Amino acid sequence: MGEDVGGNSSGSGTRAGRLSPPEWLLKGLRPQTAPVPWAACARAAVALAAPLAVGLAAGQPQYGALVSMGALSGVIGDTADAYRMRIFNIAVPQLFGAVGVTLGTLVYGEGWLAVAALTFVALVSGMISSIGAVASVGGLLLLLNAVVGAGLPMPEPWWRAPLLLTLGGLFVLVLTLLAWPLRGRTAERTAVAETYRSVADLLGAAGTAAYDDKRQAVTQSLNTSYDLILALRARDHGRRSPLVRLLSQLNVLIPLVEAAAAAHLHGRASRQPEIAAAVRDLADVVDQSGRGDVPDLVLPEPEGPADRAVESALRHAAVVVHSAEPDPDNVDDRLGRPAALSIRARRATRSALFSEPSWRYGLRLALCIGLAQSLVSLVPVQRSYWVALTVTFVLKPDFGSVFSRAVLRALGTAAGLVVAAAVLAQVPRGWWDVPVMMLLAALIPAFSAKGYAFQTAAITPVILLLSDILSHQGLGLVPSRLVDSLIGCAIALVAGYLLWPESWHTRIGDRLATAVEDAARYVASAFGAEAEDQGERVRRRRRIYRDLSSVRLEFQRALTEPPPTGTRAAAWWPLVVAVERVVDATTAARVRVDHGAAPPARAEVAAIEQQLRELAEGLRASEVLVEVRAELEGDEEGVLAPLRQEVLAARSIASPDSPG
Repeated sequence: MGEDVGGNSSGSGTRAGRLSPPEWLLKGLRPQTAPVPWAACARAAVALAAPLAVGLAAGQPQYGALVSMGALSGVIGDTADAYRMRIFNIAVPQLFGAVGVTLGTLVYGEGWLAVAALTFVALVSGMISSIGAVASVGGLLLLLNAVVGAGLPMPEPWWRAPLLLTLGGLFVLVLTLLAWPLRGRTAERTAVAETYRSVADLLGAAGTAAYDDKRQAVTQSLNTSYDLILALRARDHGRRSPLVRLLSQLNVLIPLVEAAAAAHLHGRASRQPEIAAAVRDLADVVDQSGRGDVPDLVLPEPEGPADRAVESALRHAAVVVHSAEPDPDNVDDRLGRPAALSIRARRATRSALFSEPSWRYGLRLALCIGLAQSLVSLVPVQRSYWVALTVTFVLKPDFGSVFSRAVLRALGTAAGLVVAAAVLAQVPRGWWDVPVMMLLAALIPAFSAKGYAFQTAAITPVILLLSDILSHQGLGLVPSRLVDSLIGCAIALVAGYLLWPESWHTRIGDRLATAVEDAARYVASAFGAEAEDQGERVRRRRRIYRDLSSVRLEFQRALTEPPPTGTRAAAWWPLVVAVERVVDATTAARVRVDHGAAPPARAEVAAIEQQLRELAEGLRASEVLVEVRAELEGDEEGVLAPLRQEVLAARSIASPDSPG
């Protein structure tokens, strides 16, 4: 019926709508709003151009090109802010890359042996990519360099290419760490200060429609700050270091975030602008690493339990932020300190070897690389390593939807090839390559922040220029690379997407159902017969929000796919928001009880928990929204009244309107 209405409005409008690009494609082509990372642009320009200059001066331009290739992988992997994390993000993948190019070089021109070797490398790469962010980049570089080594002639002896590529990555690392003595803990301190500012925005949005978006921003900011600090805390066991002080300042935000949920539903005085302003002042103190006497906060008079919770949490945060030493009772993280490195390594290995998603992705990547390399090595048509290279980038598991990535990569490659054609046609090989590389390399960080298609457009001419220095094919590279990219995208779409009928509900519906079950356990832990202590409740709540953030990310990826996947994801999206509100309402109720409100009856808690568990079962049982009628009785003036409303709202979202 909706289509009939739209069709009657305007014939030309309907035709325009049919001719316009689909929304899922437009989302990928819209540049994201992000500041230009000037420092990263400068590093990329120097890291990729300097090796070329040295190679030309030494009479070995191909050596300079290989070092620049290694530097390119370092530039792409330099995504962290904290210096210690950047060491891992850049250095560790270089080791994988060195192994990859060595294996590729050993099977160069070996036909079926090359196909088998790269297929096995793809399987290993896909499986280790599921371990974590650093392993994911390492797995990507392992496969990319193996493909390049098997597709391009490398200098003899066999160890020279991996050495030169590794030198390029280490050169980026050295450039990155030059400012470490001056900046110290700046990245960690900035992250904690930004988390304070996000909490200030959350309190400023309490009671308004903007609260949900601000709370999601707080969740992401807390995740970033905790991940950043606790990764270092695993190796810093002191109780008086600057890192511990930052952790203490971060921990005292948790009660304030919980109180904000109560302020949103029940607060009056806590919605006044003075509250948010006081938190922003604390953010400035954290950012400047200040300390001293605790200021006399002038706050509105609290009007109930929610307001008292906000005031109490804010005053305690002010004491900790201004203290010269960490709070001795508040230096343990609220998520649990990371396990020892050996334990985490065993867990990661077990996860990679025995996880179904790990094997599924590894086999899918291996199938596609095997097909691509078979085409390159065995079919008597001039093809190149670019086919397998395209497959690797398109099937990267944490880059987004495979379908949209394939389309966006084809478009981005086409745009990049236009630039590459102009460079190869107009710029003579030699010293002119150096300034051209400086300009092209500087565009990579700037365009990467805009989106996947833009990053592809920026990287393509750089790789082609370096490939031409190694292979001397000139302008003839351009049309063949476009054809190769289209072939790689087609292989990824057919063998890596269409032949694996994993519905979006299988990937997301089960995870959402698990989050709903966690919400039910959270309700029980807050009010049930075996209520947990505050520390355990905080950890449980943080885990739920972290999981819901992952579910949000999966939904956002699904929204970029064409119907029916994108349509189904859009229909289920409100349920994700509803589950988050259930968790918020539970937190708000617990905070009110802690500050004077009457506790709820056990029967009321049990009824809410039962409704949530039934909702989770329904999500797992069906791929479509099914009608559910739910009733929840309780005290309309009681502390759980808002929670009951949110649970009923979640159940009603899972009930489609009757056709009529």
